[in-house]
Amino acid sequence: MIFTPLALAGAYQIDLEPRTDERGFFARVFCADEFAAHGLPTEVKQSNLSHNRHVGTVRGMHYQVAPHAEAKLVSCVRGAIYDVLVDVRPDSPTFCQWVGVELTAENRRQVFIPEGFAHGFQTLTDDCDVFYQMFAFYHPASARGVRWDDPAFGIVWRAGAGAHLSDRDRAYPDFDRHGGLA
Repeated sequence: MIFTPLALAGAYQIDLEPRTDERGFFARVFCADEFAAHGLPTEVKQSNLSHNRHVGTVRGMHYQVAPHAEAKLVSCVRGAIYDVLVDVRPDSPTFCQWVGVELTAENRRQVFIPEGFAHGFQTLTDDCDVFYQMFAFYHPASARGVRWDDPAFGIVWRAGAGAHLSDRDRAYPDFDRHGGLA
């Protein structure tokens, strides 16, 4: 695996290193030793699959607060998405900054999202499947979110973003830059 730091402190783009032959290829998508060598968590607690029917679907921006803050490893295993991370850690040098990475079934790229980041994505094709490896268990009472189009972040989404949005994601409040992550 090739770990490339993103512009936000602690976030990584992870590219596979396929071993190919006439049958196809084999590639490692997770290794506790390699994650530990980069100071990342090594114990996956749960894995999730998100199926998205329509292009333009936005899911996010979601996070969990301490003591149940969660880190995620995200990949798109069918279709294509624009994956967006926002640093919502008040003490971070990249506080309120965002980065977006295109994840596709073809590029097989992954994104590591640290604790204290809001996360969401926009589908770029119909019938997308997004695979998550979570480093903390889902804890409903700790779940939070902010609006996907919150002006505090100024995320530049791809054309058609928000065509399909859940009522929950639509109802999230604007981010309070001074109120922390409560």
